[in-house]
Amino acid sequence: MPSGQRETSVSMPLTPTDLYWRRIFNKYDRDNDGRISYVELKGIIESREYDQDLPDNVVDKIMVLADSDNSGYLDFAEFVAMMHNPDLKAVFGHFVARYIHSIIPHRNPIDTTVQTPRSKAYFTYTDGTYEEEYSCWPPAICMILISLVEIVLFCYDAAQGNTQANGPIAQIFIYNPHKRQEAWRFVTYMLVHVGVVHLLVNLLVQLFLGVPLEMVHRWWRVTLVYLAGVAAGSLATSLADPKVYLAGASGGVYALIAAHVATIIMNWAEMEFAIVQLLVFLLLAGVDVGTAVYDRYWRHLDQHIGYVAHLAGAVAGLLVGIGVLRNLEKRKWEKRLWWAAVVLYFALMIAGILANIFWTARFK
Repeated sequence: MPSGQRETSVSMPLTPTDLYWRRIFNKYDRDNDGRISYVELKGIIESREYDQDLPDNVVDKIMVLADSDNSGYLDFAEFVAMMHNPDLKAVFGHFVARYIHSIIPHRNPIDTTVQTPRSKAYFTYTDGTYEEEYSCWPPAICMILISLVEIVLFCYDAAQGNTQANGPIAQIFIYNPHKRQEAWRFVTYMLVHVGVVHLLVNLLVQLFLGVPLEMVHRWWRVTLVYLAGVAAGSLATSLADPKVYLAGASGGVYALIAAHVATIIMNWAEMEFAIVQLLVFLLLAGVDVGTAVYDRYWRHLDQHIGYVAHLAGAVAGLLVGIGVLRNLEKRKWEKRLWWAAVVLYFALMIAGILANIFWTARFK
């Protein structure tokens, strides 16, 4: 590449397209020195985004073509030039496909689109940014550890012939309305399950939903959402059905489901197929609520299912999810939504705690 062309690209301000390449460059600049080495370049090509691994001699040829100043490293300008090199497009098909995908007209062209000089078409670079944030480091182990604890405790009681939340472990951890002064029960009931099916359903949901959330938002945020749903579920159930024993992680599970909805709302422009994902979660919630209403008021079935805990967990998950989960691009309306969610969550939780403490007549 002529040196004059490279100097021009460096001196120009970053366009939205350059910002897209900058995110990729920073992702694979492992040591954050502003350069991509041979090893880091090979890591890009052999990463999980590619359908093929290339031998070392091919990587050598790519480095020779891209490293215009023969420094042994690629700076950002050389990296961008490499991505646009027609001889290398077959290799970097993943990034080219992402780039082509990004030229789809954006929902809000005023803020995040630019006009290309050749085609005069508008394009965006943000759609799909959320999916790029998935990472296996630090490992997503929080939901896995919670699931293992639930399995171990269930197996301990089952080994003594108790699988219906009536074993020695369950007696300590279950939410018992007659032992409300033992405050830990408002949270530890999530470790107790009534039967194998109850356990398996909760495990499947919290692993399939919780682990992907951890990969983007990190374990501590997801843990806050999960425990917020568990606590909200027990507080609400104790007020709505003060004679009900409560077992299972459904409050936390529904918090994770609602947290996915919160993620979609807060990262709408950065997610692929946001509307499809939102409709899927709303459909699942609608089916669950509709089934509960039908069974209770039309079929007159008493299944002893804590639907209040489900609902309260979902509300907590939505509010806490908006409050603590990562928002990749903050907008003014999202800041107002954040404050509204935080204030409403704390107001509801404080009201629930105070009612459980001082509304003694409700529990007689």
